[in-house]
Amino acid sequence: MTHTSPRLALTLTAVSVMVATNFIGAATAHAEEKPSVPPGTEATATAPVEVDPNDPDLKLPEGATLAEAKVLDIKQVVEDQSGDERREDTNADVKFALQAEVLFPKDSAKLNGEAKARIAAIAEEIKTQNATKIRVFGFTDNLGSSAHGDVLSKQRANAVEDILKSELNDPNITYEVRGYGEQYPIASNTTEASRKKNRRVEVSFPRSEN
Repeated sequence: MTHTSPRLALTLTAVSVMVATNFIGAATAHAEEKPSVPPGTEATATAPVEVDPNDPDLKLPEGATLAEAKVLDIKQVVEDQSGDERREDTNADVKFALQAEVLFPKDSAKLNGEAKARIAAIAEEIKTQNATKIRVFGFTDNLGSSAHGDVLSKQRANAVEDILKSELNDPNITYEVRGYGEQYPIASNTTEASRKKNRRVEVSFPRSEN
């Protein structure tokens, strides 16, 4: 029987853009707290839309003024059907997340045979974006000691960095490599399926302005 590759089945997450139009002195809704993210990966969109506060079409209440306008990042997420690989695009950055199982044996930082091809594909996108600053962050689930997870996640991030350096061979590129262990989970850690999502290595870099 022939099976269709799960990598051909991609799921596109909704894209959202928001412009702040709250009025000072008027009732405002409170947004949910943003999830924790590793330092240096926060949203960075800074392109406020110019709005004329005197435009009669705004129909501001008497005495009210416009709050500062903000534009949030546009985020597009593409994930293969198996969940082994995910790509996130914003207007500022590109991020790839690879589950540890497709890169390493269990509880190991030694890359397997499939890993180089996956990392090489990311390197090609880095070339396309002309990126010169790359972050490689490792993460684990919450099983085992926190100290072990910190060490293993850093070792795995280092292993991915080594392949990227080999593929890119560019002395102008700088790397930020960290191991966060069980910090910053993207799933609950209550089931094996959710823990699998948390065992990952993320590679992120700025998008080209061109």
